[in-house]
Amino acid sequence: MADGSRTPHAEVEEDPLLLDLHLCFDLHNTARAFGDVYRRVLRETGLTYPQYLVMVTLWEHGELPVKRISQLLRLDSGTLSPLLKRMEAAGLLTRNRSLADERSVIVRPTAEGTALRDTARDVPREIHAAAGLSAQEASALQQSLRRLAASLDAS
Repeated sequence: MADGSRTPHAEVEEDPLLLDLHLCFDLHNTARAFGDVYRRVLRETGLTYPQYLVMVTLWEHGELPVKRISQLLRLDSGTLSPLLKRMEAAGLLTRNRSLADERSVIVRPTAEGTALRDTARDVPREIHAAAGLSAQEASALQQSLRRLAASLDAS
């Protein structure tokens, strides 16, 4: 059962293909649950979750080449380019060729995109509250997930 009612480690030798033994399934379900909460919490901002991540990145850095945004968010150009185009059409950011390297496109938040930061200010607090984790638990979980991602990347 995928409700966590089994003790996974005791059953590994019995049948390694039980759904409850798949860490990826628990991570997938958690990601879906986060997506549901983010949709609700972000409603006031008018942003989707991927758009929110782009704006958080721009609010932190001010401006970035598309390539760097792609690296930071782990989004390929086929996903990121249409996303940025829609956000530009919505007036949240600008995309301009770099003067130093015309192969590079620089993304900057517009005044409207920057102002949206105030609307989004409570999003992290609401997400933490929905997750039901203390600040220490959330930090420990983030560290574990980052180690997991690094291990998977290295494999």
